[in-house]
Amino acid sequence: MSRLGQIGGRLYRGEVSYDFVGHKRRWYTISGAILIISIVALLVHGLNFSVDFKGGAVFTFSAPSATQTQIENVVAHEDVQGAVVQQLTGRLGNKTWQVQTNTLTSQETGKVESALTSQVGATGMSTSFVGSSWGSQITTKAVQALIAFMIVIVLYLSIAFEWKMAVAAFVALIHDLVIATGVYALTGFQVSPATVIGLLTILGYSLYDTVVVFDKVRENTAGLLGGARSTYSQAANLALNQTLVRSINTSVIALLPVAAILFVGGGLLGAGELKDLSLVLFVGMLSGTYSSIFIATPVLCDLKEREPQYQALAKRVSVRESGGRAAKRAGAKAGSRTAAATAQAPLPDDEAADVDVHDDTEYADDAAPPAGALTTSASRVPATRGTPGTARPGPRQQPRRSGSSARHRPAGKKKRR
Repeated sequence: MSRLGQIGGRLYRGEVSYDFVGHKRRWYTISGAILIISIVALLVHGLNFSVDFKGGAVFTFSAPSATQTQIENVVAHEDVQGAVVQQLTGRLGNKTWQVQTNTLTSQETGKVESALTSQVGATGMSTSFVGSSWGSQITTKAVQALIAFMIVIVLYLSIAFEWKMAVAAFVALIHDLVIATGVYALTGFQVSPATVIGLLTILGYSLYDTVVVFDKVRENTAGLLGGARSTYSQAANLALNQTLVRSINTSVIALLPVAAILFVGGGLLGAGELKDLSLVLFVGMLSGTYSSIFIATPVLCDLKEREPQYQALAKRVSVRESGGRAAKRAGAKAGSRTAAATAQAPLPDDEAADVDVHDDTEYADDAAPPAGALTTSASRVPATRGTPGTARPGPRQQPRRSGSSARHRPAGKKKRR
């Protein structure tokens, strides 16, 4: 098994874990800072809508030797302000350009076409027009689709799980939506119909990851109120750790082709619908993975921990954990006191004479051995046979028992019957 698989198994079994829910204030602070930056960018710069939303004229032509600056200068010289110049085909082929302008009259359109043809060598010129009413309809339909998507998602999560999970998922969706639009405002990328499609796609992707985590949370919290093993937040945090490797693997696998489209395809093929779609997908997948781990589940825990039954559960778990810690401390103190008493207390009388060494000298049954034959410590054990006061190796003897049956019998003597 690979190292990543081993880590995933240990996370699933709860052997190792990271307290995502416990550090929720940190995640809220980071997300708050990102959201503030995104909102400020939206208010200051705004979104750069394509001609499909605001209406105007689109000039498409081929000019292999032209540069973007030259084309912008030519269009600006014809008193056309706010033109957007994009390169549709990159260095691998002939350069194809697209110029988007506001709504122009037929006379203004002819001047722009003539200037581009004569000054930058434009060939294959094609011009299309999008009315402002059409752009307004596209904008309205996009907003309606987004609102309908949100309503359906909240209803589904409320039925499949519970309304508090639906609220937490909705908060994560708004989080991803604001971040994605803020990135477009900061970078100045155009918001096209492809961007709206990609935005709906990444919202669905974010919900997929959140639903996977919530399903594991529901499994871990089933029957939780019947005991005092863990709080709701602890069980939810375990679910996050159990699905962490799966979320990371899914996100990495999904981001690799999107990154290839954005950086490789966009760099080689130039700007266009493909680049608009890949940018929103890349940003949305990153923010969706982040929100499903660091935003959705902590928000859910905040909502659930406000319920009285889960507050009572948290108190029971706290009492149980404090009792276990007190028992461990009491056991450690008792062990240390026992060890100290054992080291400092004197030996009892029956253990002080625990060495009983005898020699081959015969004694009467009622006679006591000489003073040198019995010692009270290992340092006074006779070492030479029959010589008191000298040390000799010998086995440790048990203390003499009281009574006639426990009297010492010299070696070689048998009791007469």
